[in-house]
Amino acid sequence: AGMEGSGDAPRAGADWRLALWTLCSVLLPVLITAWCSFQRSRRQLLIRDIFRKSKHDWHYTDLFGQPSYCCVCAQHILRGAFCSCCGLRVCERCLKKADQRFLCKEIMLRGAAAAPGSMPHHWIRGNVPLCSCCMVCKQQCGTQPKLCDYRCVWCQYTVHDECMVDSLRTEDCTFGEFKDLIIPPYYLSAINQMRKEKRTSYEKVVPYCRKHWMPVMVLANTRSGNNMGEILLGEFKMLLNPVQVFDLSKVAPAKALQLCTWLPCNAVRVLVCGGDGTVGWVLDAIDEMKIKGQERYIPQVAILPLGTGNDLSNTLGWGAGYAGEVPVEQILRNVMEADGIKLDRWKVQVTNKGYYNLRKPKVFTMNNYFSIGPDALMALNFHAHREKTPSLFSSRIINKAVYFFYGTKDCLVQECKDLNKKVELELDGERIKLPNLEGIIVLNIGYWGGGCRLWEGMGDEPYPLARHDDGLLEVVGVHGSFHCAQIQVKLANPVRLGQAHTVRLILKSSKMPMQVDGEPWAQGPCTVTITHKTHALMLYNSGEQTDDDDASSLSE
Repeated sequence: AGMEGSGDAPRAGADWRLALWTLCSVLLPVLITAWCSFQRSRRQLLIRDIFRKSKHDWHYTDLFGQPSYCCVCAQHILRGAFCSCCGLRVCERCLKKADQRFLCKEIMLRGAAAAPGSMPHHWIRGNVPLCSCCMVCKQQCGTQPKLCDYRCVWCQYTVHDECMVDSLRTEDCTFGEFKDLIIPPYYLSAINQMRKEKRTSYEKVVPYCRKHWMPVMVLANTRSGNNMGEILLGEFKMLLNPVQVFDLSKVAPAKALQLCTWLPCNAVRVLVCGGDGTVGWVLDAIDEMKIKGQERYIPQVAILPLGTGNDLSNTLGWGAGYAGEVPVEQILRNVMEADGIKLDRWKVQVTNKGYYNLRKPKVFTMNNYFSIGPDALMALNFHAHREKTPSLFSSRIINKAVYFFYGTKDCLVQECKDLNKKVELELDGERIKLPNLEGIIVLNIGYWGGGCRLWEGMGDEPYPLARHDDGLLEVVGVHGSFHCAQIQVKLANPVRLGQAHTVRLILKSSKMPMQVDGEPWAQGPCTVTITHKTHALMLYNSGEQTDDDDASSLSE
């Protein structure tokens, strides 16, 4: 018994040691992970604090898109912070030093630096764009695997280390290829001073007095185009003055457009990056400028399509969708070379039946089209599901697939049948006898439904051409979702009901889906009246041949 008791003691000690080692082996990784997580969160808080207080527009990336070197320690880096305005790239360790050492692009010169009509180059060392050439020797820059060569953040000229001389450091910057689009910092300083002194004679201020100066403003909707808007904001800030570039998720168009009052009359061009809804939002803000008596400052509008439908941008020659295939430099060239045209805008008034004296009529502004029937039903179903799960609708392809699903479903269910028995249609006061229809579409522009030329159909019948500046609306009928699909692939023609300056539609009974420019709702008995409201000044991109060009060439 004594021997057995003496044998239990070492065994108990071994069990305790095993339990201790087991506990250590479990707790140590947990403690290390917790400590790393704490350090990471602390580091992120410090980085976020630097970002918030900095004059740079810092962003963090886990992987740079090209070989990059820290502007402070000159080490090769895969991840770190970059400034979307001046292009500085830096590792995490050197972020605070870089923020204190290097100046970002100044949107307005201050004090003695605000000399009228000129400013020196602002050179940044290293990470020059690929395939850039030295302005002195004309040889390629950035070819060595290290932090080397210089780039001016305004004119985008690059210079080799060995070609950089003192005269270049003090030389006046010309602002490069896009000097006619950039708002120079010294101009804003001069205008700001004149405003303080209550002087309005801007004509003598450079470059206001220059003949070909057409400053551009970029208004981007970062919620459109699967994060493409966020990328474009940074690229435009690099090429232009950051004060010209606005994020519409942070600044409303009406506020952004007040910059036009600092610029020459009838010279400003606005590039709207977003879908047709974003364009309509900006055009509404421009209409507000007319009401405020700022008509002489109204800009011309170009479009960079980021949405799903993009029918207006397609009509004006800017394409059906942008996914980064064209460099931003070429986009700015297209804006410079675009021709000014007018776009009709229409007032859509919906008056509920039986509530004339109790409810105010709903009023919309239409740029593209109004419809009642299957296409409005598809849009209504799509919007209802997008509001429930917005994260699923971030891709243009997914959006179109969902539209296709609801169109196929409506072919089987036919929720909008016998529309001709439920509505009355008047064109310029004349009652139109309707055939058997499921939908009526009122068009202001050539394209409809994501790229279909609805009024022309197959193009095998003579008809007056549709225009977006003639004060006329085109009214067509469709037999259903399957008929819409046939028209989109040019296997059928729409039922052309006519053209008119004023359209009146009376929904006599039941509830029907309606939409104005892709914004759908379910509507009970009512009267819809569409009348001309105003013109918008737009820019037409004639650089690419479109279906509009083909149609106009056929008519000549």
